[in-house]
Amino acid sequence: MANREDIQDRKLTTGLFVAIVAIIAIAGALLFFVGGPVVAEQVAPGVGLKTAALISFVMTLVVIVVMAIAAGEGLLGEIQFMIAGFAGFFLVLWLLIAWIF
Repeated sequence: MANREDIQDRKLTTGLFVAIVAIIAIAGALLFFVGGPVVAEQVAPGVGLKTAALISFVMTLVVIVVMAIAAGEGLLGEIQFMIAGFAGFFLVLWLLIAWIF
């Protein structure tokens, strides 16, 4: 049988989970309704290689930093693999963004 602290912890965990899901849903809705028209307006005439390079660089940098933080020691211990991954990811995103848009 669960004691009082376990029940309180379960309630707190459930409340935090619901709050996080609600925040993510609100952020997604705002991004969809506010960011969608802005992005559609910016890429309406088409994206060239220069703009695609800028977009892919930012996307690659964000993804690599998130992966390095998630790995824990990724910023120092595996930098040689991260640089190679960055170059490959950047090249693929750059050409795909320019080709698709």
